[in-house]
Amino acid sequence: MRTARNYLAKEIYRSSAVVLVALLGLFSFFTLVDELDSVSDRFPISALLSLELLAMPTRLYDLLPIGLLIGSILALAGLAQRNELVILRVSGMSGMRILRMLWVISIPVVILAILLSEVIAPAAEIRYSEANLLMRGRVEGGRMVSGYWFKENTASGGTRIINVGKLLSSGEVAELKVYEFPDNTHMSSMWSAPSATFSDNKLLLKDVTENRFAVDAEQGLVDGKPAQEPLMVVLRSPEVEISTTLTPARLVSRILTPERMTWLMLSDYIDYLERNKLDADRQIVAIWRKVAYPFTLIVMLTIAAPISYMQTRRGGVGAKIFIGILMGTGFFMLNQLALNVGLLYGWPPLVTALLPNSLAMAVALGTIYVMENRLKWSGRKLQSSIKASA
Repeated sequence: MRTARNYLAKEIYRSSAVVLVALLGLFSFFTLVDELDSVSDRFPISALLSLELLAMPTRLYDLLPIGLLIGSILALAGLAQRNELVILRVSGMSGMRILRMLWVISIPVVILAILLSEVIAPAAEIRYSEANLLMRGRVEGGRMVSGYWFKENTASGGTRIINVGKLLSSGEVAELKVYEFPDNTHMSSMWSAPSATFSDNKLLLKDVTENRFAVDAEQGLVDGKPAQEPLMVVLRSPEVEISTTLTPARLVSRILTPERMTWLMLSDYIDYLERNKLDADRQIVAIWRKVAYPFTLIVMLTIAAPISYMQTRRGGVGAKIFIGILMGTGFFMLNQLALNVGLLYGWPPLVTALLPNSLAMAVALGTIYVMENRLKWSGRKLQSSIKASA
């Protein structure tokens, strides 16, 4: 049992490693070709290669399930072609027992996936965003033309809206605007500052211009009568400090795709969104998808398992590999479709995240069950035919 499991593990790990290296090289090559137009004196080819190296962990995280699927199909198809799986079956090993061996084999891959998900990929993604900002002056993810927008409740029960125009690699922000709504409907003041820093739940604005609006400014505009006092007063200060729930970590959370964040970052950002009555469904779905990611790897091996029960004839291995790749591609299309449809129609996050995995697992187990018992069903059908003819 242990010898057979180790042999299967070696074959699957080797094939999956080859497939992943090929996929990483292919996707990286296409990205390099696509980005060559952006190469200039300020952004040389060495900088582009550095960004691609930083993007490798995230790309590996995305490609790991499909790489494991294709590698498992290649390994199992090779074993079936050499009749080695037939030897395992003849030795008394059932199909479900082989499947359980494959699940055990997936444990090291699951551990690698967790490390990628919680440690390596988020750190690399942050470094990638910082390097992209430093080298190219831009950062991707969640940015509108006007910058990044945040909403939070104030201690007095009002609302504050913060607009960050630019994120700097030093941890500071630039082109900042802060809008204060004491009663949640009427704006009382607006601060603008060319730069600001976050520290200890404080936001320190530098070289501040404050536009302070009169309490009866709106009524004065409606009546059309001359106001006794100015409708707006402009004040300038070298520094202004305000309390805020926004932190540098939450700024980073706004930049990163939810699936690229760690569990702790996601939990903190969801808490921030919920306390400020903002929509957190996308982030909650991301948490459940992170929970389901190791299960996805097990599903990939389960999809590959029926390969071991197929009769292999000359020229049939390529067809089986092609069918398996189509199944894996269809699964990932279903996964993305479930995410978009779930967010559109407000499905529960648990259903949105786990539905594709559950359906794929049910189909794979059903296929294994049918292949495992079709000989028994054929024998019973033959016996019934014989009895009927007699």
